[in-house]
Amino acid sequence: MAETNGYRMLHTMIRVKDLDASLDFYTNLLGMQLLRKSDFPDGKFTLAFVGYGPEESHSVIELTHNWDQETPYDLGSGYGHVALGVPDIYKTCEALKAKGGKVVREPGPMKHGSTVIAFVEDPDGYKIELIERA
Repeated sequence: MAETNGYRMLHTMIRVKDLDASLDFYTNLLGMQLLRKSDFPDGKFTLAFVGYGPEESHSVIELTHNWDQETPYDLGSGYGHVALGVPDIYKTCEALKAKGGKVVREPGPMKHGSTVIAFVEDPDGYKIELIERA
């Protein structure tokens, strides 16, 4: 993994309402691995880290589940998306839909460009951009 000035991207944290549904989405639909999971009873929250490889060499996603959260999170207007490279975007989207995934932008060239992209949505409404990579 490339480093600049000794810095390295470690993880991106998102808050999730239903940890089981989120773990199912990221592991079973997107093929990530559950790398570690820790409960913090005094703080009433759980942290679960998912990704495509060990944290020592890969950026990962931290799923934060606050046990008392009863309503969906407001995603706000500042969040954009997480992007994943995939080898065949059309097959990937079909496989995601077959497993119950929500494709919110079908595969095709991006506006004003030729890169083929699609978007899926996780159980909390976070957008995941899929970018076709050879």
